[in-house]
Amino acid sequence: MAKVKITETVLRDAHQSLFATRMAMEDMLPALPLIDKIGFYSVECWGGATFDACLRFLNEDPWERLRILRREMPNTKLQMLFRGQNMLGYRHYADDVLEYFVQKSVANGIDIIRIFDALNDIRNLETAVKAAKKEGAHAQIAISYTTGDVFTEDYYVDYAKRIEAVGADSICIKDMAALLTPYHAESLVKALKAAVNIPIQLHTHSTSGLSSMCLLKAIEAGVDMIDTALSPLALGTSHTPTESMVAALQGSEYDTGIDLVQLQELRPYFMKVRQKYIDNGLLDPKMLAADANALIYQVPGGMLSNLLSQLKQAGKEDKFDEVLKEVPRVRADAGSPPLVTPSSQIVGTQAVFNIITGERYKMVTKEFKEMVKGNYGRTPVPIDPEFRKKILGDEEPIDCRPADLIEPELEKLKAEAARWAQQDEDVLSYAMFGQVAEKFFEKRLDKQLAIDAEHADKENKVMPV
Repeated sequence: MAKVKITETVLRDAHQSLFATRMAMEDMLPALPLIDKIGFYSVECWGGATFDACLRFLNEDPWERLRILRREMPNTKLQMLFRGQNMLGYRHYADDVLEYFVQKSVANGIDIIRIFDALNDIRNLETAVKAAKKEGAHAQIAISYTTGDVFTEDYYVDYAKRIEAVGADSICIKDMAALLTPYHAESLVKALKAAVNIPIQLHTHSTSGLSSMCLLKAIEAGVDMIDTALSPLALGTSHTPTESMVAALQGSEYDTGIDLVQLQELRPYFMKVRQKYIDNGLLDPKMLAADANALIYQVPGGMLSNLLSQLKQAGKEDKFDEVLKEVPRVRADAGSPPLVTPSSQIVGTQAVFNIITGERYKMVTKEFKEMVKGNYGRTPVPIDPEFRKKILGDEEPIDCRPADLIEPELEKLKAEAARWAQQDEDVLSYAMFGQVAEKFFEKRLDKQLAIDAEHADKENKVMPV
């Protein structure tokens, strides 16, 4: 048995899960040289919601963040999370934009691209895999793991075979909602290892309190790589602590080869970072507690808090239990999509509307209509034609790959972004986040003008004799 490899998530998914992706570059920078020495298989540090958070909240250029990470961690593979044809945005993009994004991501320092689709529609992943391989990156496809009648082991084995067939270099079981249990993890990994010849990675969250057990059983079943987070930003809605897994496997046939003493040197630094985000109110200590509700409702932790927030805004907090019961019904109506971004938000919001209006589908969101129409891709279960007709009316559903209906748009986006662009990559920031990116560009320009004015002022001053 080969050593188990570890992907460290402290620079991306750990803080995305605990405090809304708000860790600033200044809080990462001092730790990067030490992280680089540890010997991780990879460090997940970009993609997911980091791009949005950099532009919207942190006033940081995400591309500059990536370049700094690459410079400070020259010996470590840098990994990103990529939402298939959605890239890092919230709609499907034309193939030419996606290909350009992958090209620029790799050119700026990304080595491994973890690509997933919310509906597990392989058609939405093929262009990204080809683009990643063309640029020399490792293309990993993530299976959006969920539970339900259709999501049998055979379903996942069939999907894994298709993933291997489209040329992916590895597969990740992406258990974003912490629905995996230890013996299911063992059984699933065994089944996948028997079905495909590419490496298997397990990504699970500690939300329900089972992640360490799931990882251990998966390792015993032959999983090749696991995701963990340094202990100060582990547990709760985050991941299993890295140090704990390294210690658990030490001296066994699965030994990671990572030095636990060297790893411990990072803990005091990230404890200070954790305290900073508790003090500023972004990290609620409640997020660090296990919550088995995910296993009962099959709803991701972040989705639970989002539903509660929507009900509070409507003054209908007392309807929370009714909404939780409505979620699986809406999900079934919509073709049983896995509950991950953006399908979790779409299904959850529609469930809230169904309850607070007092009539199911009296009010239908634009996004729910788009999902039923087929604009997000093919759902795991075909949608009932009568239900589709009820939601769409006279509109015709689509059954092709949604991006096939999108004309090439890169040149148009370049023209629109030309007034702001200071680097090639700016067009991609604009493509995904439009007005949010424009506000960032304005602030960047103001900052530069202020610096230029200060320099000019210094040069014009005559020093006294």
